[in-house]
Amino acid sequence: MVKLLGILLFSFAVTLVAAVPFINLLYQLKFQRQRESQKDIFGHFTSIVNRLHGWKVGTPNAGGVLIILVSVILSAIFYKLVPGYEIRTKAFGLNWSSVILYITLVGFGLLGFYDDVRKFYGFKQAGAWGLRLRYKFLLQWALAFLIGWLLYSRLDLAAVHVPVFDRDLSLGAWFVPFAALVIVSATNAVNITDGLDGLATGLMIIILAAFWFLASQARFHDVGLFIAVMIGSLLAFLYFNIYPARVWLGDTGALSLGAMLAVISLMTNSSLILPFVGFVFIVEAASSIIQIFSKGLFRKRVLLAAPLHHHFEARGWDETKVTMRFWLVGAIFAFVGLFVALI
Repeated sequence: MVKLLGILLFSFAVTLVAAVPFINLLYQLKFQRQRESQKDIFGHFTSIVNRLHGWKVGTPNAGGVLIILVSVILSAIFYKLVPGYEIRTKAFGLNWSSVILYITLVGFGLLGFYDDVRKFYGFKQAGAWGLRLRYKFLLQWALAFLIGWLLYSRLDLAAVHVPVFDRDLSLGAWFVPFAALVIVSATNAVNITDGLDGLATGLMIIILAAFWFLASQARFHDVGLFIAVMIGSLLAFLYFNIYPARVWLGDTGALSLGAMLAVISLMTNSSLILPFVGFVFIVEAASSIIQIFSKGLFRKRVLLAAPLHHHFEARGWDETKVTMRFWLVGAIFAFVGLFVALI
């Protein structure tokens, strides 16, 4: 654990030093939202959100690129240098845990990055919505099935641990679509939540800390090292991401972090704990889904704005108040998840 804490601090320092020139580079590349014009799933402009966040126009996006680069490079170095975490293994010739985490982070990061590029450099063609929703979902599912197959074929994962009852439910080949469902769900839940400065980043740190504990308890050392690097990088990024944010995660960061979180839960055999520790993400996603169906079927809003954090903003809450309350709820449910996992 001492080594992992040192790795966390080193990752924090590297990200902190690299953040300022990276943000300046985003400004030079004009990788910024030129206007606030968020839309819902039906293509209608969300006027309340645009009014509340209009002053944020010009904030650099795609900060997730920095997190991905630091996490992949540093974890690869530490896998090589730190005894007990070598990339080479006798079983498969490769540490497939690390390889799958890299594929997840980079794959979904590239998908999000393409979406970000479409938003900022192809605005007239793509609109603020970026990729069309059906294409985005199709690519997400394709990548999620690939990762699910790798988990099944390379790590021999074919069962889901049921907490409380302490039983493993064997799924066989059905583990692949189950894993894909978990990955796509978590990916979009995090992306939906990333609407306030620091909200998704802070929640990710809390949830990863919970999974870090579970990984350490179950002796998933390679996963634990990767989480340590991620937490260190996210802590440094949060300094620049809290209100008023100097940089945002963008789809690059939100999609990759959500998918990575799902894969970690699958690797540590704690995917059924994810709904507890990730409770805020689930509520945020559910609020958007409910709003969409309510508007589509009944032409009525359940919330003033969706997702839920925008509803509280529309009711007059300060952005920082919403963010910190959601962090607090996230921390409480992280403890609930740990309690359920350990009983």
